Amino acid sequence: MSLREPPVWNGPSDDPNDEQFGDVVEPTTLDEADAFDAVLIGEPYDGAVIGRRGAREGPGALREALAGIKTHRFGAGPVKSIGDLGDVEVSDGDVGAVQESARETTREIHTSDTLPIFLGGDNSLTYPNAAPLFTGSLGIVNFDAHLDCREVRGEPTSGTPYRQLHEAGLDAYACVGARHFETSTAYADYVDYQGGEIVTSEAVGEDVESAAERALDAMAEVDTVYVSVDLDVLDATAAPGVSAPTPGGLTTRELFRMLRIVAADDRVAGFEVVECAPSLDSGNLTAAAGARAIAHFLSAYDGDRS
Repeated sequence: MSLREPPVWNGPSDDPNDEQFGDVVEPTTLDEADAFDAVLIGEPYDGAVIGRRGAREGPGALREALAGIKTHRFGAGPVKSIGDLGDVEVSDGDVGAVQESARETTREIHTSDTLPIFLGGDNSLTYPNAAPLFTGSLGIVNFDAHLDCREVRGEPTSGTPYRQLHEAGLDAYACVGARHFETSTAYADYVDYQGGEIVTSEAVGEDVESAAERALDAMAEVDTVYVSVDLDVLDATAAPGVSAPTPGGLTTRELFRMLRIVAADDRVAGFEVVECAPSLDSGNLTAAAGARAIAHFLSAYDGDRS
């Protein structure tokens, strides 16, 4: 599997003082990725979605929304040093074969001295996005309405990545924003058996910082942390353009605050935003939320790490 040529970025504002992500993101290659604190990688694929499809258009929508966002965060200053590697070439077919092919590319990306930010695409590619990090102990903080630890029956789906990762040796797992009445008892019991931490959306609403700390506490014994945002973690009013929008989710402000807390952890080695489906969206709300999730994460991530 290979990478398509990255797009050219431009900020849409005609005010020279309005520095936007479109002004600072630079197309790059794997050979030059080390020059950036972080690099974007698109994954235009939704062949494993259980529910409504449309996430294959997510990378383009996230890039377009991000290009128009200003780079400045109060108290932190501007975000800089971001590259774009383009989109992974993903073909339809057997999902397991797609995952293995994607893993060949993500393994190369993870060898670069930069933070990969994967733009989904559906949740099934979380498995190949995180699996190359099994060079030491690995934990995952998953912002998601669902646990996505279904058994693989026939072939993987967008509901199986964390079962696959646990079976591959995942050392720690925390799901933040899980909704009551969205997960079967068998899967909640599975996560409990694996020693995972489930932080409900209700718990987030009660204390955002405590919820983030619970997730990081679950990562206490691991060397490396991967962070995933499935945009269905947000309330359906904030992110209608996902495969399975439901009420009772996080607010964008809650998500952004927790992402800044988690991104500051010096073990973070990868980040993704998945399940953005523009054709299912309303007023580009979901793409706007996903793009700002990336901006908030980058604003707290320190690329100068040993």
